[in-house]
Formats: sequence, C-alpha cells, structure tokens
Amino acid sequence: MLGSIRRAISVLRQKQILHKLGVVISVTVIAIACYVLFHILKGIDVDDVIEAIKQTEPRSIALSALFVAAGYFTLTFYDLFAVRAIGATHIPYRVTAFAAFTSYSVGHNVGASVFTGGAVRYRIYSASGLNAIDVAKICFLAGLTFWLGNAAVLGLGIAYHPEAAANIDQLPPWCNRLVAIAIIAGLIGYVIWVWMRPRHVGRGPWTVVLPGGPLTLLQIVIGILDLGFCALAMYVLVPDEPNLGFVVVAVIFVSATLLGFASHSPGGLGVFDAAMLVGLWQMDKEDLLAGMLLFRLLYYIVPFVISVILLTFREIIISARMKRLADSRPGSNVGPAGEMSYLREHGDSGA
Repeated sequence: MLGSIRRAISVLRQKQILHKLGVVISVTVIAIACYVLFHILKGIDVDDVIEAIKQTEPRSIALSALFVAAGYFTLTFYDLFAVRAIGATHIPYRVTAFAAFTSYSVGHNVGASVFTGGAVRYRIYSASGLNAIDVAKICFLAGLTFWLGNAAVLGLGIAYHPEAAANIDQLPPWCNRLVAIAIIAGLIGYVIWVWMRPRHVGRGPWTVVLPGGPLTLLQIVIGILDLGFCALAMYVLVPDEPNLGFVVVAVIFVSATLLGFASHSPGGLGVFDAAMLVGLWQMDKEDLLAGMLLFRLLYYIVPFVISVILLTFREIIISARMKRLADSRPGSNVGPAGEMSYLREHGDSGA
C-alpha cells in the first residue's frame, strides 16, 4: 500500500502535477477570497474603521503585543527542536532563535515562506557549518511542528465547538465534529506510529529521522502554544461578542491562517481577512477590521521591520569583519567561501 502511494507521488512529481495543482489551488483560493472581500467590504465606511482603531484601548493593544511576543518566542523552539533533532548540538539557542524569528517574520510578509524563510535560514545556519540539506531538514521538521500544532488545535477546537468551523466551511456541526474526531484520531495514530520504532522519510542524504513518540508530543505542545498565543493576540483586539468565546475565535483564526498559508500570498493578505470576516460575521465589520489591521501591524509589520534591521546589521558586521581580515592578511580569500570559513572559525553570534 505504502509502496503504491510512493510510486504515485513519484509519478506526480516527475510530471510536475503536484506543482501545477498547488498553483491552481493558490489562484483559486485567492480569487474566491477577492470575490468575498469585494462583497463584504463594499459597504464599509473607512472613517468608521479609522475611528474604531483610535478607540481601541491601549491596554488591549499592549496585551496583544505581549501575546505576539510570546508567540514569536515560542516560534524559536521550532528551530531549536529541529536543529537538535538533526544532531547539530553545537549550534547555540541564540543562533536558532535569531534564525527562527527572522525567517518566519520575513516569510510571513514576503510570501512563499518555504523558499524565503529557507533562504534566510541558510544564510544564518551555513555560518555554523550546516549545508543546504541540513537546512532543508530543519525547515521540514519546523514545518512538521507547525502542522502538528494546527491539527491539534483544529481537532480539539472543532470537536468542542463544531459550530465555529461551520461559519467558514458551511458544513453542518455534526459533520465538522466527525472531521475533528478524524483529525484527532489521525494525530493519535501518527504519535503511536512514530512511538513504535524509528521512522524515516526521504532517501539518501535527504533522509530525515522523524522524532519519536515523546518528542512528537513535545512538538504538538510547542505548536499548540504558538497558535494559542497568536489566537489570544487576535482575541483581545476583536470586538467583545458575548456569544463568541475564545475557542470560537481560535478555531476561526487557525482556519483563516491555514487558508492564507495555502494561498501563498504575503501574510495571507486578502485570504486570511476574508475568512475572518466570514467566520466572525456576528461582529461589527468596522470594529473587526480595526482589530485585524492592528493585529497585522503587531504580528506582521513590526517583526518584519525588526528582522530587516537585525539582518542588515548582521551583514554590516560580517562585512566589517571580513574587511579587517583582508587588511590584516593581504591576498587572503575574502569571497563567499572565505567568509563562511571565517564565520565557522570565529563563531556567529546570530546578530
């Protein structure tokens, strides 16, 4: 059975069917989101949205910023976990934290985070002696943590409150609950599968050893904490609706995030917003938009600006060090290979 699935996937990859299918799905999701946004926003008063932003309590903004910071702090453990899982124990936490923060904030804003975030990670981790294959493994394991966390939050959230997902997928609550139970069952099955004996994916040098049962549970906890903090950051900014508790907002937030991720648009722009507006239709649209704009500022724009500044300073420091090295050693190799050699020899502070 597994052999047949692998052969089918191999054929699909050779014919680039999976790539074409991914493009079609992305374009379709974005097109639907644009259509929905057009109809939802055509009656919106921009002045009311601006006024709603001004009326937002500073305490709520500060609390949301605190949850965003906690979310990004949790994100650093995605990379720390992945780096330790591939055996790169010599890389300190400060480097993995820097790589995680900058790669995710850049990937979130630029889009196609697999490539943009991967490029940032490679630039940082290559200075610690890791090659492209190592970085690809880190990206894979970090992504696995993300998806395991999403599965856990969606499964548990929808099982507890299936009506929340019904606002987006338009399925009856009983059907959503069945889907949630299936997700939870699949998650439990995966944990048991990796707990029984070591599991591998990939071939040759691309082979990745999947974390065992206890470590997979740790991955799930990390993913849940990350998404929980992000959902809380959004929750304190949206209008206070008596019938909509945190679980409802969290389920809709995670669903909207996944749709935005599937679209590959920068920050899920348009797709995430349409899903939130549809899922939280009971809320005042102007107030909801104000909360979403503030969330984008705190979660996307501010970290992106900080990341660009940190990466710029890092490159300036590296260039200055290489210049001093060239001045002290006439004729020395100061090209990319020499730069990497220098960083490996003297260490990279990650800043």
